[in-house]
Amino acid sequence: MEQVIRIGVINVSDRASAGIYEDIPGKAVMSLLTSWLTCEWSPVYRVIPDEQDQLEAAMIEMADTEGCCLIVTTGGTGPARRDVTPEATEAVCQKMLPGFGELMRQESLRYVPTAILSRQTAGIRNQSLILNLPGKPTAIEQCLSAVFPAIPYCIDLIGGPYLTTNPDVMKVFRPKS
Repeated sequence: MEQVIRIGVINVSDRASAGIYEDIPGKAVMSLLTSWLTCEWSPVYRVIPDEQDQLEAAMIEMADTEGCCLIVTTGGTGPARRDVTPEATEAVCQKMLPGFGELMRQESLRYVPTAILSRQTAGIRNQSLILNLPGKPTAIEQCLSAVFPAIPYCIDLIGGPYLTTNPDVMKVFRPKS
């Protein structure tokens, strides 16, 4: 029997973690993944405050204990004092993949000039790809749609499970063997 693919989703938000407002960003990520992925997968879901130590601990747990092949964070990528998601990601990853952030900023600049303030990034921790997304649901969809075509192949390269998608809604790239 094949093991269910596990994907981590972390909304980094002081207000959502305190229950002041609903976690719409994290739910937006799960909705997109549900519409794109055809393989069986299960979310590992957290809402945590903008605290670097808590975010690092959550990413380490999802990668090392929960076995998530992909960990997607939302929020905490701007220039504000409490925005520490990229720093936490860099602290727990062995390799950084700056191309993800570059493409997300390029895509976001089509919509808002303030995209240059964004610090999204991605990196590898063991067999997990960690991806930082912005916190607004429209920006989440724009950015994740732009980079997702490369994500399944990246997960292949780091020894993760084989992700499949519905090509009518999300075409991914894998080189022909």
